[in-house]
Amino acid sequence: MLKRIAHLIAAAALAVSAHTGTWSAEPAQPATPIAVKADSAAAVAPAAAPAGLDNRIQDLKGDVIRLNRDLLVLEEELLFPANTQVALFVSMDVGKLFELDSVQIKLDDKVVTNYLYTPLEVQALHRGGVQRAYLGNLKAGSHEIVAFFTGKGPHERDYKRATTIKFDKGTDPKYIELRIKDSTGKLQPEFDVKVWQ
Repeated sequence: MLKRIAHLIAAAALAVSAHTGTWSAEPAQPATPIAVKADSAAAVAPAAAPAGLDNRIQDLKGDVIRLNRDLLVLEEELLFPANTQVALFVSMDVGKLFELDSVQIKLDDKVVTNYLYTPLEVQALHRGGVQRAYLGNLKAGSHEIVAFFTGKGPHERDYKRATTIKFDKGTDPKYIELRIKDSTGKLQPEFDVKVWQ
């Protein structure tokens, strides 16, 4: 099925490029002058032809985009079936007491993610963005996640904290959110984990 979709995408891409003139299997032919009467109905046809061709090209491009999207969805479903899928996300609430630099995630004592954040990515998290930090497969059973957050804490001090969660993986996909929150009562950041049902 994947090969068939990939073949359709390649064929559609070749068709689009052939119509746009970027690729052609045949050598270009010199244009032949055509005599047309001014009052003839055929005089309208040459003007309408390019618009029809543009519409066909746009339709082909749309087909290629849809096929590519379907291929990516199918590939993800094949690589990460729902019965073994686990996804880890990182989010930040306010974040005034902690400037995030990096995250390291261990799954069953194996490092699965090391991520260093740019200032723009941290701003996106502050504005409510959620980053998918890891997507993988896990067998059913009991598992443990340990996440290490590194950055600047209150009073510009270097700050490294860890949070741990143990969870049971069943036959459904598992979505886990690693959250960074400000604790105004303690005047320090808090790190917790939420397992989405």
